[in-house]
Amino acid sequence: MDADRLKEILTRNRTHVVADDRYKKGMQYRRAGGSGLKLSEFSLGFWHNFGSTDNYENMRDMVFAAFDSGITVFDLANNYGPMAGGAERNFGNILKNDLASYRDEMVIATKAGFPAWRGPYGDGGGKKYLIASLDRSLKNLGVDYVDIYYHHRPDPDTPLEETCEAFRRIVDSGKALYIGISNYGCARMQKAVELLREMKVPVILNQVQYSIFDRRAEEDGTLDYARGNGVGVAVYSPLAQGLLTDKYLKGIPEDSRMSRNASLKKSVLTQEELDKIAKLNEIAAARGQSLAQMAISWVLRSDAVTSVILGASRREQIEDNLIVDTKFTEEELARIDRIGKGE
Repeated sequence: MDADRLKEILTRNRTHVVADDRYKKGMQYRRAGGSGLKLSEFSLGFWHNFGSTDNYENMRDMVFAAFDSGITVFDLANNYGPMAGGAERNFGNILKNDLASYRDEMVIATKAGFPAWRGPYGDGGGKKYLIASLDRSLKNLGVDYVDIYYHHRPDPDTPLEETCEAFRRIVDSGKALYIGISNYGCARMQKAVELLREMKVPVILNQVQYSIFDRRAEEDGTLDYARGNGVGVAVYSPLAQGLLTDKYLKGIPEDSRMSRNASLKKSVLTQEELDKIAKLNEIAAARGQSLAQMAISWVLRSDAVTSVILGASRREQIEDNLIVDTKFTEEELARIDRIGKGE
């Protein structure tokens, strides 16, 4: 066996040595609504860069960076890939090969709601789909249960009562410990919370998009309702898929999400948007932060928010974004509001 082949085998089979001081690095843990579950204020998201076409060693390195920093929440979904299920399978392999003894220190969350397989039973909010999808997810992840199971989106074609009944059965089965919803506006969120509360299955989280550039969760009352009714808020896209960073101020980097013109379109990068980003970058610099750090701090300043989901393509992005300062002056908040709203 030659040296290169031996190195490949040893690299593939090595087990990561977890940082012993991971809970002494300043990570805060916030209670999820009125539940007994605490989440790290940052979660690692698997929406991008964890699929079947991505670099497995880089995935491992990002998971290790997150866990070693005190992040305990790993946020997945049945359709994250490519291919659908790819992110779950990759995380499942990392868990099995490197972190199996730390399962009880992790909150593993997955979701179902968007299309995940072909045919009429592969998406939505129906009982057949939600239960079958969780079984697939458990197999992909290689675990007996997930800590949080989310309905990924409202389904107008399925009675909400059926969706809630599916979640009651799932919790009763022990395959999920807690239930969450995602992308639910305030009115539908309220109805789901009430239905599940009657079934003795409280909704502990609503996962929504929220950032300086996206205020819908404020405007429709989602944050206020969550705060007043024992529901935590998990926030995704706090950086508006990368717009709230300085990476686009000098053009579109070749390795950026926008360069692929997929979930983040090049058409959004107008001169008006660039001007807003530049002004926000100036405020961040005056605070001694990067724009990304300030944007995440701005989200975490809300007492309605339980955890912010970080998307990353390399370990350095995770480590940089963990540096937060949630103290803002009234003047800073007013300027950020005016810029964010385009006033």
